[in-house]
Amino acid sequence: MLADVIDLLACPHCGSGLDLDENVVMCDRGHSFDVARQGYVSLLAGGSTPFTGDTAEMIAARADFLDAGYYDPIRRAVAEACADTAADPAARILEVGAGTGRYLAAVLDALPSARGIGLDVSKPAVRRIARSHPRTGAILADAWQRLPVRSASLTHVLSVFAPRNAAESHRVLAPGGVLLVATPTPEHLRELVSLPGMVSVDDRKTERLSSALSGRFERADRTDVRFTAALPRDALGLVAGMGPSAHHMTSEQRAQLLATLPDPFEVTVSVTVTSWTRVAGTGELSAP
Repeated sequence: MLADVIDLLACPHCGSGLDLDENVVMCDRGHSFDVARQGYVSLLAGGSTPFTGDTAEMIAARADFLDAGYYDPIRRAVAEACADTAADPAARILEVGAGTGRYLAAVLDALPSARGIGLDVSKPAVRRIARSHPRTGAILADAWQRLPVRSASLTHVLSVFAPRNAAESHRVLAPGGVLLVATPTPEHLRELVSLPGMVSVDDRKTERLSSALSGRFERADRTDVRFTAALPRDALGLVAGMGPSAHHMTSEQRAQLLATLPDPFEVTVSVTVTSWTRVAGTGELSAP
């Protein structure tokens, strides 16, 4: 809940610390933000963003797909990597682009004394994040703006199939903090994304990740998660509807495409989970 993480948050306008008074979040300089009835708070700088995030339909498809357990090996790998790097049992964790909150919830289950912030730019996402785990606070914010989080306040930042703002991740992590990244490899769902109209993974994604983090983080560990999943047609519809292809094809177009496939249809799941340790940089920012 928000009350559990309010000490980690910062005003998006002035950077001051925030307090929670019933259903209002406020800073010492008088900026205030109403808590939505679903339990999240919008900390968008300026109150808006050019990004809309995933739609309600995409978030619902992702929730149903993850609830069915098809990506449980990925969830376990993320939780284990976070637990393995948690020197402080009372870890303070931010997941950027948290979606449904399922990955952050798995991490918090593995670390009973930890607290988590689930951040997303999609309102349907943060509504689900707010009820995903008792120790999660849900924040509506843009990952490409300054994060509404105090400097050097966190032990971990998670990015699971989500954007990575290297500079802001470095700022909000305490010295020695860990950025945990889960990215699809070019083999991920290759049998599905190779179909006409579907969106495939950039085969230079790993190279671009290393380049973006260079100078701020050093790679500490890597785990490859790879397996074959036999997906029934309804699960194929969910996985096609929860990813980037949903922005390029209508649900009717996806259904017509999937109707031509065997039921069930085997796909390759291939994801790399990488731990990056924060390195000291010049001009370190002090909290908040």
